[in-house]
Amino acid sequence: MVAYTGIQGQNILIVSSDPANPVEGQIWYNSTSNLLKGYQNVVVAAAWASGGNMNTARRYLAGFGTQTAAIGASAYDNTNALVGTTESYNGTSWTTVNPMAQGTTRTSGTGTQTAGLRIGGSAPYATTQNNTEEYNGTNWSTGGTLNTARGSNASSGSQTSALTFGGSNPGHVTQITLTELYNGTSWTANPTGLNTARLSLAGAGTQTASLAFGGNTSGSPPYSTASESWNGTSWTNTPSLNTGRHWISGFGTQTQAVAAGGNTGSPSGATEIWNGSTWTSSPVSLASARYGSAGAGTQSAGIVIAGYSGPLGGALTATEEWTGPSTSLQTKTITTS
Repeated sequence: MVAYTGIQGQNILIVSSDPANPVEGQIWYNSTSNLLKGYQNVVVAAAWASGGNMNTARRYLAGFGTQTAAIGASAYDNTNALVGTTESYNGTSWTTVNPMAQGTTRTSGTGTQTAGLRIGGSAPYATTQNNTEEYNGTNWSTGGTLNTARGSNASSGSQTSALTFGGSNPGHVTQITLTELYNGTSWTANPTGLNTARLSLAGAGTQTASLAFGGNTSGSPPYSTASESWNGTSWTNTPSLNTGRHWISGFGTQTQAVAAGGNTGSPSGATEIWNGSTWTSSPVSLASARYGSAGAGTQSAGIVIAGYSGPLGGALTATEEWTGPSTSLQTKTITTS
């Protein structure tokens, strides 16, 4: 017969106030509140929240920066007119600042609020651009010239170490794979390009470690789920997005990225999270389904700026701020029954 009298657990500490520096897994009884408590990891769900509205509605814009220090520039407005206006975001509201030299649309941006780039684009729709503009936090100036004019391209990196890839030729008829690198002065064409030619894709990361995802490979549905990783020299196919879409917004790094919105045949609010190995569909979506938005920030704190809600809704001013899923150690009350 087993003797149970010698088997016992640890005593639960009885205290009059919660410990100042508990350790994970610690349990105690608070005699003041008469509550059993413990210190544990708590999962905080991802969420989208409304940010400040832009002053000018726009779609197919360039954007860069962080959730609390972003730039949104140029694009089409609600009348299909090209606008060169630039707006600066402080985490609460947008302020109109100095415009870029040339209004353009279907362009891409990368960098920070005080050191950013606008790369390529169309002005007007059927005329792709090979120019670059650099932003210093106050003014725009002319940067290096791309080797291949392109619109609807994606970009990543910094003002002095950037990457642009994909896009389309004049008229947005032929999708391209071409990749170019920027050193702050001039662009160099890389010998190898994307494995999947496409336009209106998204990018995230740095010049030596980037991610390309989504886009349009044929000019019509179904839209691309392709995802590729860049190591500074060449692109490698990675596991695909769950939902194919173009004019998708993206932000983050090569191993921690977010894909949001896009055109699936209609505006989408779908959000996916990349962990370096797989894309996972998030249970939360953008409040305003949209495509042709700009994205900026990190997987834990990002932003989606303006965009297009379709022919009936037109260009948007709405900004949405992303808080990624996380875990944190917290003191929690333990209930028993």
